[in-house]
Amino acid sequence: MSYKDVSKDLEKVLKFIHSDSLTDEEKKTITDDTVEYFDKYVSPGWLKYRKSVSTNSATVEWTDHDSICEGLYGEEFIDCLGGFGIYTCGHRNPEIMDTVKAQLDHQALHSQELLDPLRGYLAKAVADITPGDLKHCFFTNGGAEAVEMALKLARIATGGRWFISTVGAFHGKSMGAISMGGKNTYRVPYTPMVQQVQHVEYGKAEDTKKAIRNLIAVGEKVAAVIVEPIQGEAGIIVPPDGYLRELRDICDEFGVALIFDEIQTGMGRTGTMWRCEHEGVTPDIMTFGKAFGGGIMPITGIICRPHMWTQELIDNPWLLGSPTFGGNPVCCAAAIATIKYMVDNDIPGMCRDKGVILKAGLEVLKAKYPTVIDDVRGTGLMLAVEFCKSEVGYSVAKGLFARGVMTAGTLVNAKCIRFEPAAVITEEQIKTVIERMDSALADTKAEFGL
Repeated sequence: MSYKDVSKDLEKVLKFIHSDSLTDEEKKTITDDTVEYFDKYVSPGWLKYRKSVSTNSATVEWTDHDSICEGLYGEEFIDCLGGFGIYTCGHRNPEIMDTVKAQLDHQALHSQELLDPLRGYLAKAVADITPGDLKHCFFTNGGAEAVEMALKLARIATGGRWFISTVGAFHGKSMGAISMGGKNTYRVPYTPMVQQVQHVEYGKAEDTKKAIRNLIAVGEKVAAVIVEPIQGEAGIIVPPDGYLRELRDICDEFGVALIFDEIQTGMGRTGTMWRCEHEGVTPDIMTFGKAFGGGIMPITGIICRPHMWTQELIDNPWLLGSPTFGGNPVCCAAAIATIKYMVDNDIPGMCRDKGVILKAGLEVLKAKYPTVIDDVRGTGLMLAVEFCKSEVGYSVAKGLFARGVMTAGTLVNAKCIRFEPAAVITEEQIKTVIERMDSALADTKAEFGL
């Protein structure tokens, strides 16, 4: 295809983007093109992978607001997936979006040389809302990148080389992050990966202590323990109370850095701004992301305690990393607006209170369908329903989708379905979700003869 043809092709796409309304013919074109181009140019397996929660025809998303995601033809879904935790402040939150638009009016990206003020303002705000003496920030673009920075920082600061992670953990899919991961499905295709990683059972602090003690006994130095305060991808696994505190004590005893991956649990999702606040524990390094950009812009990062930012990093500020787009003005503007919105509207409290209502409704369904639902767990608006087997979970997810409720299982399995709606979801919408799930469960129970 010539450049002239490319331009003409993209002119059509730009017209779609700039249109306030689309004709039926244009909607059909977009739908047909999307299916064809995903299969040809994005991933040949993606459409088949998403088939489990699709209707007979492709649903192309086109607009969204509050707790609603809409398809090209006006199909409306109550979003209980929440982009795996992105939309805590809702879809296209007006206050956050207005700030982003205002920033775009005078600057989008930074020069890479002059001082960009919003990065400083944002770093101070993050230090102000995080526990303990967490202070120094480094901003990145995606969750896995933030984890990579945390791992690198731990090695620089401690001089250690070993990491302790947990079975079932999920920290991203870049090489270092996936090395920390605790699911063989993700790890096996890439082995050998980063060595010097030992996995222990999640929720059992004594196993972590034994692993560190044994490594030290044979002459190895441990850099860090990395853990999710609640495991997300594993199926919303909440550890016993006191677990995080025990890990803090163990790391202090052996001089090991403690990394909390709060990318999904943080920014109010679990009922407090950060899940580690539940136990009053401050990590040495904390990662954040997902809802940090307000559901408008992608921005993630890490924050660490002062002693972790060693003289080596002060002398060589580029050593940890220098991502081209990390901490850019338009993303920082979104994060600043997000923090203000969360503080002003008590988003953590909204997640806590609405989580109680949603969880109670799910527990009523568990009691009504004991042969279908095995467990309901989680806290705040980070909840999960576990089914008797994966095929049953897929059936329920498909039934919910057909009834206008969007949710999903963990990435490679539907035995457990997550519920992570926006904090702005209404009580009436929660009631509707429970009613529609009741109907979907009835169909699934009959389908499988449970």
